[in-house]
Amino acid sequence: MSRESRRSEPGRRRVLLKLSGEVFGGGSVGVDTDVVRQIAEQIAATVGQVETSIVVGGGNFFRGAELSQAGMDRSRADYMGMLGTVMNCLALQDFLEQCGVDTRVQSAIKMEQVAETYIPRRAIRHMEKDRVVIFGAGAGLPYFSTDTVAAQRALEVHATEVLMAKNGVDGVYTADPRKDPEARRLASLTYDEALARDIRVMDQTAFALCRDNNVTMRVFGMEGAGNVTRAVLGEEIGTLVTP
Repeated sequence: MSRESRRSEPGRRRVLLKLSGEVFGGGSVGVDTDVVRQIAEQIAATVGQVETSIVVGGGNFFRGAELSQAGMDRSRADYMGMLGTVMNCLALQDFLEQCGVDTRVQSAIKMEQVAETYIPRRAIRHMEKDRVVIFGAGAGLPYFSTDTVAAQRALEVHATEVLMAKNGVDGVYTADPRKDPEARRLASLTYDEALARDIRVMDQTAFALCRDNNVTMRVFGMEGAGNVTRAVLGEEIGTLVTP
């Protein structure tokens, strides 16, 4: 099937993948290139089947809230965190393009030499052309988490699902599985149930955005060969959170 015919295919799946900065960390230069390469290869395996956009955190470089607690001005610390996300975006873009995937980085802070300015309609058009779009620099404003940005970007590009990739846990549990050996992984639950149980897989603002706008979310673990590919393609792994 040609790209042109795929573009006109009705109802093609479109997702927003949220990757934490910690996933990218561990290397001597702030980015673990082996890990980023593996993620890129898994995303590349889905191109042409699913329209994919990505929000990447910057926690392997800077966390605004933590820098603020150490005495920095919160706004300035958050801007440093936003710049960290762009560095991760460029790393992921590089490895995706090594896999032969057309990729665009869109930044909420203007930096024309390295990224496009964030424009939702342009991002949608890129995805329709089988380009992967990576959103950087958070919301371009302090005090917003990348979880909230992921929910907001998903709404603006009309993604059908938000995919939350987690480190060290493969879904939503009844309790912290690292502390409670009797904790059970849930196959599904609603946003209201998650709020009632005070289950925090993402921040409350992001949760409310997804719930109030009828966007489903799948929480899954990064560990396991091919989990990113499986989640993007819509396999029933991890936990499905529904309105």
